[in-house]
Amino acid sequence: MGKLGIEGYRVLITASTRGIGRGIAEVLLEEGARVFICGRSRESVDRAISELKPLGEVYGSPADITVREQAEGIVDKACEVLGGLDGLVYVTGPPRPGTFMELDLSDWDYGVKLLVLSAIWVTRKAIPYVEKSGRGSLIYLTSTAVKEPIHNLALSNVLRVSIHNLVKTLSRELGPRGIRVNAIAPGYIYTERTLQVARDQSARTGKSVNEIISEWANDVPLKRLGTTREVGYAVAFLLSPLASYISGVVLPVDGGRLRSL
Repeated sequence: MGKLGIEGYRVLITASTRGIGRGIAEVLLEEGARVFICGRSRESVDRAISELKPLGEVYGSPADITVREQAEGIVDKACEVLGGLDGLVYVTGPPRPGTFMELDLSDWDYGVKLLVLSAIWVTRKAIPYVEKSGRGSLIYLTSTAVKEPIHNLALSNVLRVSIHNLVKTLSRELGPRGIRVNAIAPGYIYTERTLQVARDQSARTGKSVNEIISEWANDVPLKRLGTTREVGYAVAFLLSPLASYISGVVLPVDGGRLRSL
């Protein structure tokens, strides 16, 4: 514990009762950070807290960050419980899979709330707290889909690009205030979301879910899907003093899959 120097850091991780957010929470707790998690239901939050408690100091509360009042409220709650905020790790749930013409306008309306507005609401509320810490950092989880669009994920392909430009904008605006801002773009990470997309593709192609996952793994130079904890390691590094001169960066965690610069 404590190899990265983030012991005692107060960190809010949104959408963190499962999947990538959960993996991030595990790593940060093991590094000695004090973590506040959230999910959509009280049951999911309580279950996650119970499972994470052996790793460190963890708190949480339910919130749907696609609702402005709840997105802002979870930041206030985290700061109240933790006594401030040194880091915000923005994670959001996955949007509905589908091609552009398969998605209706309500999907796009909801997608904007899920993938763009929720980040804006949480960030605006968090910045004053993070600035007070004197070692503050904002980290956003997006997707490699913003660099190389992924078939059947039109919402992610189009909307997550906004977060990368948010990172570039905020890194310039907040740097003079002592706040670093970065993003992580995961590639194929083994989660329930990955299985959901594989099942959707299976229904379209007739291939088995295992065949599809094997094809994805073969497209990665490291020949496997990543783990949620491997994303967590990258987050822990970017939060830490070891990354003190890194800001405005989008870091792929994809096993080398991206072909573009």
